[in-house]
Order: sequence, then structure tokens, then C-alpha cells
Amino acid sequence: MFPRRIAQSSRDFQPQFHSDVYSHGPSSNLCHLTNSHHCECRSDNQVNLVMELIGSSYKGDTKNGRMHGKGEYTFPTETKYVGEMKDGMFHGKGVLHFSNGSKYEATWENGIAKQGSFTFADGLQYQEKDWDYCDGYDRRFYSERCNGLRPAGESQLTDLHPPRVIPDGCYDCGDGFYDPKTRVITSHTGRFLRNADDSEHEWIVRTCRKAWDEVAGVNPKSVATRPEESSSIN
Repeated sequence: MFPRRIAQSSRDFQPQFHSDVYSHGPSSNLCHLTNSHHCECRSDNQVNLVMELIGSSYKGDTKNGRMHGKGEYTFPTETKYVGEMKDGMFHGKGVLHFSNGSKYEATWENGIAKQGSFTFADGLQYQEKDWDYCDGYDRRFYSERCNGLRPAGESQLTDLHPPRVIPDGCYDCGDGFYDPKTRVITSHTGRFLRNADDSEHEWIVRTCRKAWDEVAGVNPKSVATRPEESSSIN
């Protein structure tokens, strides 16, 4: 279990969690050599497995045609697991490196993370207990904690300064840009990441920085001006 969304786009960060393919590792039946895999054997007893069917790849030790020992497993999303394997599954100590620079270090057992820690791309380590980052009492970004606050009038809008330019009609959800019309999240470089479900859509729209400004307060054009207010004083 690890944070689902990154808090660079909002000071209202509340860590949310989910389990997905990354927290379980690849299922063993996908790691066995079949006709959909290419095997390039080398003298050092390592192989490169390019898994065409699922778009993943593996480079490392094998045993009986399965990932076994130490190696690197790369997902189609460019997330990479580096660590120990056993019988085609993540097993032992290993690290998930995400494409945005964050990482999840854990001890794995038969493909399941038993104990681990999540570190954001800027070096901030998530804590399940006593989490005080961007709460109601201290709303500084991590870079502000490390480097100090900027002068008045130059306050940071995100952990990254200056902030990224958000495409028209989209939101910055931390690990990419979100288009609420298509419900597609792409990386900051334009690569497809995922489709947002209803809960993630609601969270992004409610908390994340958007490309447009909204006027707060009373619209002056909607207020009728009384004659005595518009007359000049002699």
C-alpha cells in the first residue's frame, strides 16, 4: 500500500491509498517462458525477456525459465522493479522506481509487499503516522521546508517553482495532467498514464490546481448600481 496521488498540485494533500499491479508484482504465469516471449541467453547465465503480450520486459537471473535471483522488471508504464525474485515473482528486497522519480522500497513475499516506504521525487518520505506535510498547521511545501520560504509576493503555488504550465481545460494532478472531458491522465511529457475512475476524478477536480482562474466573491457586473452611487459629488 502506498500513496496514490502526489501532493505537488495541492496544499490540501490527504494521502489516499490503493493496491494495483505494482503492489503485487507480475503474476507467475506471465513470467514463464512461452511462445510470446523472446529469450536471449548469455554466458553469464542472465537473460533478457521481452514480453510482447503484456508490453513488459525483464533483465536478470532466471531459473527453469522463470525470473529467479536478482533482476529488473519494467512495466509498460516505465515503472521499474529492481531487486530480488523467486519463482517468477517479486520476493525479497526490491524497489519500485516510478517514472516521475518517486520510489517504493519494500520487502516482498510471493509478489506482495509486506513492509515498505514510499519516497516522493523530491526526497520527502511518506509516513503513515504523524504525517504533518501540508496539513492545516504547516502548509509549506517540502522544497520550502528544505530551502525556506520565498519573499512576499513570490509564494510558491506548487512544490516545483516556477510551477508547470497546465494545458487549457486540464488539471495538474501531481504525476501528470488530467483532462476532465476525456478522463485521461497523461504524464507531463504527454505519455498516457491511466484513465481516472469516479473517485480520482472527484479528488482531482476538488483539490488540484487547474489551468484557469476563478473569480471569488461578488461579480460587480451582477450588482445593480443605485443612482446616488453613480452620481458625482459636487
